[in-house]
Amino acid sequence: MVDLTVLGAGVFGLSVAWSAAKRGVRVRVIDPVGVAAGASGGIVGALAPHVPENWNAKKAFQFESLLMAEGWWAEVSEAGGGDPGYARTGRLQPILDDHALELAKGRRKSAEELWKGKAIWEVTDTPGGFAPNSPTGLWIWDTLSARVHPKRACEALAQAITSKGGEIVTDGPHEGPVIDARGVAGLEALIQELGRIEGAGVKGQAVLLRHDAREAPQLFVDGVHIVPHGDGTVAIGSTSERDFDDPQSTDALIDPVLEKARAAVPTLRDAPEVLRWAGVRPRSASRAPLLDAHPTKPNTWIANGGFKIGFGMAPLCGEVLADLILEGHDRIPPDFRLRPLT
Repeated sequence: MVDLTVLGAGVFGLSVAWSAAKRGVRVRVIDPVGVAAGASGGIVGALAPHVPENWNAKKAFQFESLLMAEGWWAEVSEAGGGDPGYARTGRLQPILDDHALELAKGRRKSAEELWKGKAIWEVTDTPGGFAPNSPTGLWIWDTLSARVHPKRACEALAQAITSKGGEIVTDGPHEGPVIDARGVAGLEALIQELGRIEGAGVKGQAVLLRHDAREAPQLFVDGVHIVPHGDGTVAIGSTSERDFDDPQSTDALIDPVLEKARAAVPTLRDAPEVLRWAGVRPRSASRAPLLDAHPTKPNTWIANGGFKIGFGMAPLCGEVLADLILEGHDRIPPDFRLRPLT
């Protein structure tokens, strides 16, 4: 017998399971294809904040989650011995023109007010050696952004859960409260059951290069994430494809993304490819995480919709769902809930 069942061994499901297991709850995680077999098995792992302006519940939640991530992932690593590849190395973005510079200066003031000194967003002319080209000679530098290796982070979570007596299985009975964190499959099942659009799967492709910049910040250039990992690789991604035939195939659509990265960062021009990756990420209709009681299944909760910010949101998503289910303490933002049934 277990106290809590989690369906889905991606980052959302594993985060809820870990948040419960470390409180002494007996947890069973069920996934027929294993840990991080879907979108959570990716290679990019950019944990980056939204711009510090037009503040809302989603941005505040993300900010809190990114701040707690360092200690949260350290606890995961200590418990199970796995390495999630986490490092808060910051992020650089080139400032392209005078208009972008004025925006950046305004956002610096907003960050001072909203981030309350816990992280910095500033304009710099000294970006360091691993930096993208900038036509103005200026860059945005923030100290809140971090990185994680998605697949290894999920494996580290699984190790931490089992260290507390939890189970990671391909099948088994549903006992206790149930968390449905099945990603795209869970989102599609919800859409079919409710007969309305609650989101969609969006395919992403990424490339991993062999280049050791492990101490360098991540970069964001013309919509492309460039993320140095601690193992001497650099991840480049990703595409956003709404129409696709094969969810896990890579093709020429990733080539322009890679070309942008090589053009922006001269040191990557000759870096050899290690692998290419593709997967389909669940995007909710609101583009915020979807955390709520299931509208038709008793004692069942939904944890879905991570899309591009899932790993950054996962620590706090896991904790707030565990707070609610285990202790009755509800602090899920209203924007993260399903629309009412009519």
